[in-house]
Amino acid sequence: MTAPSTLPPAPIGWPLLPLPADHGRLRYPALEESVRQSIQVILRTRPGEQLMRPEFGGGLQEFLHEPNVLITRRRIRDRITESLERWEKRIVLNRVEVAEVADQPSRLRVEIAYRLKRTGAAQNLGLTLDLEG
Repeated sequence: MTAPSTLPPAPIGWPLLPLPADHGRLRYPALEESVRQSIQVILRTRPGEQLMRPEFGGGLQEFLHEPNVLITRRRIRDRITESLERWEKRIVLNRVEVAEVADQPSRLRVEIAYRLKRTGAAQNLGLTLDLEG
């Protein structure tokens, strides 16, 4: 027979609530990381996917079965530019480049250059997208 435990029960976790670190403080990402995460969320979210914000998102998944041609790359560039200018107010967008990946006709490389409004720090983010080919 086991003796009853005198330890308090473990806290019930909730995926959306942060737990304090050992020193009792909550950890938040730095501005640079927060903006980087936000850009990725914006570009990966399909419009209509978020409750209460039906227009939110870049919806890059819509290009999944498009051919890798100049017009598709321009549409992707325009979509990224419009989405980030609309939804990420903490940045000034400097450049969005969408280019083919050498020897991989179904892949695109996206390079996003931006500046943080608060600090003026220049930042870059690169993504790879797979298309039909």
